[in-house]
Amino acid sequence: MPDAKPIYVLNGPNLNLLGTREPEIYGRVTLAEIEVACAERAAQLGRGIVFRQSNIEGELVTWLQEAGDKAGAVVLNAGAYTHTSVALHDAIKAIAVPVIETHLSNPTAREDFRHVSLVGKAAKGVIAGFGATSYLLAIEAAALLANES
Repeated sequence: MPDAKPIYVLNGPNLNLLGTREPEIYGRVTLAEIEVACAERAAQLGRGIVFRQSNIEGELVTWLQEAGDKAGAVVLNAGAYTHTSVALHDAIKAIAVPVIETHLSNPTAREDFRHVSLVGKAAKGVIAGFGATSYLLAIEAAALLANES
């Protein structure tokens, strides 16, 4: 698939601190290492990636809108915005490409406020709780969904 649209991998607040931030929950893998692993897995599936991180909600909204035109699918780890952002929910609903919500930890096994996902209510599916492997599973799901469209 040489003309295949890339998979956008979008990361929300505090994910730039992976590797040092609460490693007992999030592990010691850095976001840069996750990016390399995602690029390798996507390439095996005939896809490229666009990998971004922002602590700013509006940037994530803008990138989702961009992905609506330029991506085959989106993998989104919205971090804490998962539980609070109507704007991200609405941006996902506004685009036709499939969005896979992903998390390193399992939010439903954590604090009560993490049990509700506004992102998940708009996403095609959710992959969570497998550490950095969650991203690779999400890349596989995104590639499969992109191939269907």
